[in-house]
Amino acid sequence: MSEVIEARGLTKIFHDRTVAVKDLDLQVRRGAVYGLIGRNGSGKTTALRLLLGLLKPDRGEACVLGWSFSRAPRSIRRRVAYVCQGQNLPERASLEQLSWLLARYNEKWDPGYARAMADRWGLPWRQSLGCLSSGRQRQAAILVALAGAPEVLILDEPAAGLDPAARRELLGQIVDVLGEAAECTVLLSTHLVGDLERIANHIGIMHSGRMALSLPLEALLQQFKRVQVIFPTDELPADFAVPGQFSHTRSGPVFNAVVRWPTGCELEAVRASVDARIQVFPMGLEDIFIELFGHDASPEGPAQGLTLNQSWS
Repeated sequence: MSEVIEARGLTKIFHDRTVAVKDLDLQVRRGAVYGLIGRNGSGKTTALRLLLGLLKPDRGEACVLGWSFSRAPRSIRRRVAYVCQGQNLPERASLEQLSWLLARYNEKWDPGYARAMADRWGLPWRQSLGCLSSGRQRQAAILVALAGAPEVLILDEPAAGLDPAARRELLGQIVDVLGEAAECTVLLSTHLVGDLERIANHIGIMHSGRMALSLPLEALLQQFKRVQVIFPTDELPADFAVPGQFSHTRSGPVFNAVVRWPTGCELEAVRASVDARIQVFPMGLEDIFIELFGHDASPEGPAQGLTLNQSWS
């Protein structure tokens, strides 16, 4: 089975008739680090809770490791670790005490690895967890998740609420650990889009409860570009446009656009059609996200011209 996490037509409507997730399709392949991004309220947390059986869907189905998780046996459930927003570890317990307890209930728990990771991250081993800062508590929660050697790790906003320096440190630590755990499949939800270029190899973008776009990170960065066309005349042709554009501005003889060029042949088509100077600039993940959704708070959908539900390619 190549898809470790899969959802089809997943829909959740709350009692106040809020549609949190609608017809969501999601596939995460074994060994992937899948970054699920979207604006606040786009349905990311609800989607994760549906995947884990913490919420019951109104329609559709979701599977983790081939099981609907609400019906999965303990042998399957222990292969999955989940760190949610506001994770609450026992405040009076220390990592040492927690490690001893978890080793009794999880045969895959590795106390030596837990201790080594605590030393590596500078986490106190014998201090009560309630005495730690929020950033340190977040580190401790991720340590507890990883020390159980999960096959699937689901992280919901792991760096939320941390200052930029602490967030960078935490994500760097996650990158280091995941680099040593090649068999672990990760689904990471965040609205801090810029962080994902350091950790994810596949990106899914949710908007208004739907999956708007799903592509390998490298393909996403290759397809979206900023294009500038400078004409030798004082004014632009009135009907000028470039293929694949979904936003543009005009200023005198200068035409600026953000485009999606899936094949790269589009640039040659522009060069062949106009006598003008053409410059193409790369875009980062955060820039792409802001162009698609940062200027559109309406529920109708993403920027005009974006094709929805792009699959793994």
